[in-house]
Amino acid sequence: MIIPLLSHHVKALGASPTVAGIVGSTYGVLQLFSSTIVGSWSDVVGRRHSLLTCLVLSALGYGLLGMSTSITLFVLARIPVGLFKHSLSICRALLSDLVSETERPLVMGHFNAASSVGFILGPVVGGYLAEHEGGFYTSSFTCAAIFLINAGLVWMLPWSEAKVPRTDTNSNSQIGEIGENDYRVKSSAYQNGNGSCTNNHHAPHAAEAMPASTAPGKHRRGIRWGEVTLLQPAWRQLSSVGSRIRMVASSDMWDLFLVRLLMAVGIMLYYSNFTLAMEERFSIRPKVTGYLISYSSTLGALAGFLVGPVTQLYRKDMPALLLHSTVLTCSLILLYAAAPNVWHVLLSSTFFAISTTIGRTCITDLELQRGGVQASGTLIGAGQSVTAVGRVLAPLLSGLAQEFSPCGPPSLGVVLALAAVGLLLVRIPKWDGRGRAKRGPAQGHRHRE
Repeated sequence: MIIPLLSHHVKALGASPTVAGIVGSTYGVLQLFSSTIVGSWSDVVGRRHSLLTCLVLSALGYGLLGMSTSITLFVLARIPVGLFKHSLSICRALLSDLVSETERPLVMGHFNAASSVGFILGPVVGGYLAEHEGGFYTSSFTCAAIFLINAGLVWMLPWSEAKVPRTDTNSNSQIGEIGENDYRVKSSAYQNGNGSCTNNHHAPHAAEAMPASTAPGKHRRGIRWGEVTLLQPAWRQLSSVGSRIRMVASSDMWDLFLVRLLMAVGIMLYYSNFTLAMEERFSIRPKVTGYLISYSSTLGALAGFLVGPVTQLYRKDMPALLLHSTVLTCSLILLYAAAPNVWHVLLSSTFFAISTTIGRTCITDLELQRGGVQASGTLIGAGQSVTAVGRVLAPLLSGLAQEFSPCGPPSLGVVLALAAVGLLLVRIPKWDGRGRAKRGPAQGHRHRE
């Protein structure tokens, strides 16, 4: 609702194009640094409390935006939104906690589809409200109300953060092992107080699935972050956040994050000057280009429901699916860059939305497989931070490429996508068929047991 209206509003407040650009980058810079921190914090204090905090403070930011009558107040309003609007990332982490590894791609695909519908409907509603007097302020207060309603739902609806029984080997990874030990220590400390939560991951899986109605004195297996860590001092929470971020930074996952960065920049270059390029290359009016973008976005939303069947077709071989979706995305960017007529652009847009949706789900699932679900919030937040780096780099690279040709940005995107394909071809043989780094003989023996 708000994104299409921001640039017009900040210029209406009297900002020059340069100041408007600087103000517009505030949100992206804050997201870059806050995504990993907030995701890791959700691992420490629990999804419910972190989600409530993010929703309420985001509502505060949009409420301030609805009162922004000066550039200063506009910038202040963007700060809480930039720092705490991570509800989608926390929801993804929560879903990864509550479903099994085999179900995760299907559930994540459906979740991405629901999110895409929001991005399709939001600009339509925001554009309608903007046509009325004070439309921007009405849209901002409406956004604030939506975030508060979501916070109320999180507060009121039945809630469980207990993890599902797992038979996979996520805990064999470096991050998973450390996170598991960290939780076990915290659970032991909590049992000495007034709690009943344990975290013995080596207990039988039947015990881990013990229902919430277990009689007093019977310990529930699984993780309940809020009860375990919320009452700890702030400095201890910050220490836990820092340790998780260091674990991710020192883990052998640079290849996945680099692939994410390369593809994020390549995809953003595809869209960066889409409207201008369509007008210059094919004399297509912006209105028609808008219809084409909406068509592609709608297909992207529908593609979320294809993730489950496609992963079944690939027999859960996520590295192979990621490689093939990356190759397809690269080919479609090339088709768009070299398109002789608008029908080739339509063809590329049709399959581009599908390939990018599947690729995005694959890369997230592989990060969780290799990093371990114990640090799912940290891992998903780190992935969002990498994407935020792409948002910073893409406009700069797009501007430089446009100096040479309207086809410059997508052509550069092809080069970056090819680099991602080459990296996958080199690194995938170092993973096993489930996307995790190959383990030594001792670890492999433990996995078979």
